Amino acid sequence: MLMEIPYNREQVSEYAKTWALLRNRAFMNFDKMGGDCTNFASQCIYAGSRIMNYTPVFGWYYKGSNDRTPSWSGVEYLYNFLTTNKAAGPYAEQTDRNSVEVGDIVQLGNVENHFYHSPVIVDITPEDIFIAAHTYDAYMRPLSSYLYSTARFLHIVGVRKYE
Repeated sequence: MLMEIPYNREQVSEYAKTWALLRNRAFMNFDKMGGDCTNFASQCIYAGSRIMNYTPVFGWYYKGSNDRTPSWSGVEYLYNFLTTNKAAGPYAEQTDRNSVEVGDIVQLGNVENHFYHSPVIVDITPEDIFIAAHTYDAYMRPLSSYLYSTARFLHIVGVRKYE
């Protein structure tokens, strides 16, 4: 039976602050394999959820460089997992920029709606959203400083775990 547990946004923020400009050696660095942004986003989400979904292929987990799901490090796969997950682990809904919170994810895309970057939201002011990211490492970078054609915002609604 599944039970709801809260998503700890403070832990997400602390993890992002600690690791945005460094690499946690517990996780593979994907910089030379297409980018590390979604791997870092997943690490941050895990810091706030502490629950992985070990469903092969379509779940969301990282056990090692050769034992992980595509959703752990792939932009589209993370989106698909978070927005359709009905089992264990974090789940999200796509929202607008006015409805996000610290610990949520923004995915940046081009004019063809190909999404290629998954920064983590670490602060929000009336003027801007500030993010942490890997590949082009950033902490407290204004979202407005990025060049992109489209953005989608993923609000982490909560986390489920098996009792």
